[in-house]
Amino acid sequence: MSLPQRISSDIPAFVHTAAAPEANPAAVTLLTEDGFPLGGTRWLAGGESRGVVLIAPATGAPHRFYVPFAEFLARKGFDTLTWDWRGIGDSRHETSSRDPRLTMRAWGTEDLSAAIAWAERRAPDRPIYFVGHSFGAQALGLATNASRVSRAVFVGGHHGWLGHWPTTKRPALQFLWRVLVPLGSMLLGRFPSSKLGLGEDLPEGVARELAAWCRRREHLGTWEGHAMLDLPILALSFADDRIAPRTAVDALVREYRSARVVREHHADDPLGHFDFFRQGYAERHWQRVVTFLLSAV
Repeated sequence: MSLPQRISSDIPAFVHTAAAPEANPAAVTLLTEDGFPLGGTRWLAGGESRGVVLIAPATGAPHRFYVPFAEFLARKGFDTLTWDWRGIGDSRHETSSRDPRLTMRAWGTEDLSAAIAWAERRAPDRPIYFVGHSFGAQALGLATNASRVSRAVFVGGHHGWLGHWPTTKRPALQFLWRVLVPLGSMLLGRFPSSKLGLGEDLPEGVARELAAWCRRREHLGTWEGHAMLDLPILALSFADDRIAPRTAVDALVREYRSARVVREHHADDPLGHFDFFRQGYAERHWQRVVTFLLSAV
């Protein structure tokens, strides 16, 4: 819309009106290669950008859960992007929860690939960094363009085969993955994770695929993409994390066999699986993430 004639005529020809500054934060929509729109939010760095950080969520965790951490990263000089996996939060559209496009594998191959492509367009001359929470850490090896990521941080990222849990926990996990999740999602069209305090409900395809993965030793079935990634990774775990025990975290790290992994297990920090990202709980670890991302080693 042009300025009113009475005002615009008073502006000298050599003066250019400044473009409105970009909103911060701002909602974004990522469009995947298979045409699925993903809802997300981006934050601009305060000052000159040091790069783009992508925060890949845990299973069922809405991207808004990561707002405090994203705001912290923006203050530290990083453009930052969060988004919801297809079928979750702002990426849960009018499509049926039985839509065949709603799978866990597509979260990595399609959704994360779209986020990396967004970062490439946003800042083609800047490094792309990655923070993966829980499943987010698995997803990196599934993305078709993961080689564009310069450095990665995993928080509670783990290999989900139930054999990585203590033997006392396995009977309950067998029931969860062999009966409760497959049957519940088949009957309801979604698995009601929210009723169990495990984030948002999962679409049927996501829930049934997750259950199948967790029942088998090879989990995802193929790890070629993970094995090829040659980048520095900081892998964090915490002693009281029942969703990502130390043995399962170690197992995932082994699949990134070409990566240069810095493995840190914090036995004295009661952060569980989620408190790392809650404001007021883990700011000193947040600074550790920044230091790692900016490291030259």
